[in-house]
Amino acid sequence: MPTTTIDGHEIHVDAEGFMTDPEEWTEVLGKSLAHQIGIELTDEHWRAIRFLRSDFHEQGETATLRRISVVGGIPTKQLFELFPQKPAKKLAYVAGLPKPHGCV
Repeated sequence: MPTTTIDGHEIHVDAEGFMTDPEEWTEVLGKSLAHQIGIELTDEHWRAIRFLRSDFHEQGETATLRRISVVGGIPTKQLFELFPQKPAKKLAYVAGLPKPHGCV
């Protein structure tokens, strides 16, 4: 399994750069991952990230955009504003989770 180093921490990633071990993630690492894709995290970003991580631990898989909107209560339009173009994919990346099923 490939690894990469971010901010001096070696993390396990897949071929697309998504973390494969959610336990390696920290909020500091999340800030670094967001910075790499041009996102400055606000309280609203953290709300989405915390929901996604919590839901992952409960469900065992990364939530889809629809689930984040319906169960997490974060409107799809807002997710596109927070994580432009590919919100589910970018949110999963920053949250240190596997890419959601159905994302290309």
